[in-house]
Amino acid sequence: MRAHYLQHVPFEGPGSIRSWLAAAGYEVTCTRLHAAADLPEAGAVDFLVIMGGPMSVNDEDRFPWLAPEKRFIREVIASGKPVLGVCLGAQLIAAAMGARVFRNPVKEIGWFPVSGVDPGDGPVFRFPPSTMVFHWHGETFDLPPGAIRLAKSEGCENQAFQLGGSVIGLQFHLETTPESARELITHCRDELVPSTYIQTEEEILSAGPDRYASINRLMGSILSHLLRIHD
Repeated sequence: MRAHYLQHVPFEGPGSIRSWLAAAGYEVTCTRLHAAADLPEAGAVDFLVIMGGPMSVNDEDRFPWLAPEKRFIREVIASGKPVLGVCLGAQLIAAAMGARVFRNPVKEIGWFPVSGVDPGDGPVFRFPPSTMVFHWHGETFDLPPGAIRLAKSEGCENQAFQLGGSVIGLQFHLETTPESARELITHCRDELVPSTYIQTEEEILSAGPDRYASINRLMGSILSHLLRIHD
């Protein structure tokens, strides 16, 4: 079984997702789009993970690989394989499936809670009523046709969605480790300007090991859900 992730910048990797997938018995491979790597055949992928990045899904003129990436995402979704998108990855799923991606009224950077939304009946992932997660985004999306909203926050209405039985998009980062948080700050420090939903570098890095362990466990629950539904 092959799990494949799409990476858009060197400093936004899979974090805790890689070790979880490896422990579940997957061969984990990667396309580094920022290095002009070729996408695999959609049929060769058993689980697709789409990582984040500072670019917009609308920047196809600047990043010409975005158009074929969206087509690839559509193909994998059409195949029924499990797909997870994180931040830019969720926005790419939304765009690939016909939804609008646009600037959110506010940026969210740092540790802020999201609230689970009752998704109704069916095999849909259920978030806790409130949970603290790590954010780093300035854009948002409309829900793709047929998608169910799973979570929201004070600063962003659409924080997570599920599309069908095997596709989940997360606006926030549950894969984050202390190392990946420091990498984001190192490369995107200019975005840390005072605002309601932007924390300082010190506030972000003050999170202890238990907080990272908590979000990584929640990510594991989402991955388990996708695999269980797919099986």
